[in-house]
Amino acid sequence: MSNTIGAVIIGRNEGERLKKCIQSMLSATDTMVYVDSGSSDDSVAYARANSVLVVELDTSIPFSAGRARNEGFQTLLRATPNLDYVQFVDGDCQLYPEWIATAAEFLDANPHCALVCGQRKEIYPQASVYNTLCDIEWNTPVGEALASGGDFLARANALSEVGGFDPTVIAGEEPEMCFRLREKGWKIWRIDCLMTHHDAQMTHIKQWWNRVKRCGHAFAQGAAMHGDSPERYYRREVKSVMVWGGLVPAVMLLCLLLWLAGGPPWLLLSWLAPGLLWLKTFRWAKNDRQLSMKYAAVYAFYIVLGKVPELVGILTYKRRARKKQNLTIIEYK
Repeated sequence: MSNTIGAVIIGRNEGERLKKCIQSMLSATDTMVYVDSGSSDDSVAYARANSVLVVELDTSIPFSAGRARNEGFQTLLRATPNLDYVQFVDGDCQLYPEWIATAAEFLDANPHCALVCGQRKEIYPQASVYNTLCDIEWNTPVGEALASGGDFLARANALSEVGGFDPTVIAGEEPEMCFRLREKGWKIWRIDCLMTHHDAQMTHIKQWWNRVKRCGHAFAQGAAMHGDSPERYYRREVKSVMVWGGLVPAVMLLCLLLWLAGGPPWLLLSWLAPGLLWLKTFRWAKNDRQLSMKYAAVYAFYIVLGKVPELVGILTYKRRARKKQNLTIIEYK
């Protein structure tokens, strides 16, 4: 079957990464749109020089990945009215040559499937522990899924049916859109095929902190939007963060103060609680994700530690929502 396939790339000051992204896709799609969120480098000029349609977002309106993807998608639909499939890619990724054809073939054979994603790999997983964590994060099971990441091939009509991404969702916009697709009866699928190479470029703990904080914000906003659904969307994640990032540390601190004030030594047993979460996560990472003992241990450590910035993200969302503030993006690069 011959399909009309377009692509939407989003980015901001991606530099050489964007150039490699565009070059990896020039021969794979019929029409390409690049959406720029206020770059100060030569991203816009480079895209136009390579015959890519460019959308420069209005800087007076808060940026979000969802807004960028929506505006790119609408531009693509106007340029290609007979669009069948659209490939979404983050500007810090490179597309594998075989991906588009393989993904389109899968969608052709599975009309109930709204979108399909594959394997995302870090280009430099050993550059830092944070890049390693990203590489582990991308390693999700093959088969029917609840959501995708930022890269996927989707049916244009399925996205139009649910109105695309919600531009007010500043993090976790893909899972939120996938939730609405699944509510309409569509399926989300991950196949065993290399899709993109990603360059996280995370070298400092502050970058990791902000990225995990953004994740907590996504949990809180998602639960506020869809938490009352039968799926109880993100309610479990919010509860876990509130317990392990807030309640458990508070109890640990209280027990320490009571012990210092002359309380019984058994109060210090509370400090073993994070170890229980670490052990549970370690066993899951080793057995379910098939990680080595070394990487399972590192992954579990950062999952436990990450409950704190996730809590900060949840509280940030709740404060913004209470004050009815604009939800601005939380950047980590």
